[in-house]
Amino acid sequence: MLTYSAYLARINRVFDYIDTHLSEPLDLDAVARVAHFSPYHFHRIFKAMAGETLAERVRRRRVEVAATRLVATRDVTASKIALDVGFTSPEVFTRAFRGYFGMTPTQWRGGGHLSWGVARREALSKIHQDESKKHQVVLEAIRKDVGIWPHGHVPATGDAPMHVEINNLPDARVAYMRHVGPYGSAGITAMWQRFGGWCRDQGLIPPPRIMYGVCMDNPGMTPADKLRYDACVEVSTDFKPQGEIGVTTLKGGRYACASFAGTAAQIAGAWGRFVSDWLPGSGYAIDTSDEARCAVELYGTDFKMDKDTGVFNCKLCLPVRHA
Repeated sequence: MLTYSAYLARINRVFDYIDTHLSEPLDLDAVARVAHFSPYHFHRIFKAMAGETLAERVRRRRVEVAATRLVATRDVTASKIALDVGFTSPEVFTRAFRGYFGMTPTQWRGGGHLSWGVARREALSKIHQDESKKHQVVLEAIRKDVGIWPHGHVPATGDAPMHVEINNLPDARVAYMRHVGPYGSAGITAMWQRFGGWCRDQGLIPPPRIMYGVCMDNPGMTPADKLRYDACVEVSTDFKPQGEIGVTTLKGGRYACASFAGTAAQIAGAWGRFVSDWLPGSGYAIDTSDEARCAVELYGTDFKMDKDTGVFNCKLCLPVRHA
C-alpha cells in the first residue's frame, strides 16, 4: 500500500512534467501514466492533493508562463507565445488569459501586469507579517539542533547594494524535498530543518556539500498557496528516489548571482530588490526560454548560520540572458 509520501512524490513528478510539456497535449490518460495511476484514480488523487483539477492546473500554468513571457520577450508575438505554451489558437488563449487575469494579453503587455504584480506582492507582504512569530519558533528549533547546520558568526548585509556576478552554473543532480506555499514563510525554514535531518540520516551531511533552494514559480504570477519551493542536495548518479524525496537535474547555464546574508524572514525581500533594483539597468533580462531554469538559492560549502541571530549566507541566482 502506498504511503502519503509516495503519493506526494508522484504528484510532484506530475507538476514538473506539466511545466516541461506545456506545448504538448496534456490529457488525463497521458498524465496519469506519468504518475503510474489509472485515469480514474489519478483524477481523484490529483484534485485532493493539488487543490485543483488537472485541467485547471494545466490552464493556470499555461497562462502564467505566457504572462511572464509577454513581459520578458516583447519582440515575440502574443500568438506565438500562445502556441508555444500549448493553446490551440490565439482566440482560446485570449479567453483563458482574460478569465484568469481579468484583462487581455495586449492590456497585460501594455502595463496591466504592473497592478497585478503589486497586488501579489502586497498579499505576500501581509503573509510575511503574520509569519514573524512562526519564524522565531523555527529558529529556536534550529538553535537546539546543533548537529545539522554549521554554526558561526555571519554579519548581515542588510540593505547594502548587492554585489552581482554573472556565472555559468553547471547542471546538478539533486535529491529534493518540496514545500508548497508562500515564499518567505516559516514553513520553508521548517522544511529545510526536516530536510537537513533527512540528509544527516542518509550520511549526505556532514561534511558540507552544495545545496540549493529552488523557487519553481513566479510569485508575481502564481497564487501564494500554489508556490513551489524545493530544498535540494547534490547526490551521485546511483542515488534513487525514496518516499517523498524526489531526484531531478537542475539545469545550469548563465546566472546572475548576488551574495546574501540575512534571515529566512528577509530573503524574500532580498529577491525583490534583486529583481526590481539590479535587473532593470543591468543589460540582462530573466531567461524565460526554458522552464527548467528557475531562480535558485545556492548554499555553498562555506554555508553557515548564526545561531544567535538566525542570519545565514547564500547566493541568489537568477537565470538570465542579454536583454
